[in-house]
Amino acid sequence: MSIPFWCVFISALLIYIARLPVGKAMKEQGGYNNHLPRQQQAQLTGYGARALAAHQNSIEAFVLFAAGVLMAHTTQTAGWLIDTLAIVFVVARIIYVGFYLADLAALRSLAWLVGLICSLLLMVSPTFRTVML
Repeated sequence: MSIPFWCVFISALLIYIARLPVGKAMKEQGGYNNHLPRQQQAQLTGYGARALAAHQNSIEAFVLFAAGVLMAHTTQTAGWLIDTLAIVFVVARIIYVGFYLADLAALRSLAWLVGLICSLLLMVSPTFRTVML
């Protein structure tokens, strides 16, 4: 499996890893409400609310990233730049979740922007195919 595909797999796992602190915050709120978990999540504040937002944003970011990797793959665009963009995306997303949980808004936004740029560059990478080979 290629590096970008491994990065898609890792990014999918990160969605659920980012969800772990949400469950912890819900338990601290009087127990995990498995009957109405979304209603309980909507009542989270502070760390719990930030963890939920990081989890939800991980889902949103995954869609663009996976699309970018698939666009590069289906056009047979490969090489060091595609691999680097995929790795940088994963690292940026790990840092993003950490900054979100730590309530470092400006740094979080910067990490988000890096991930977004990687996804967008992957999407347009077939245009620059000769540079990457």
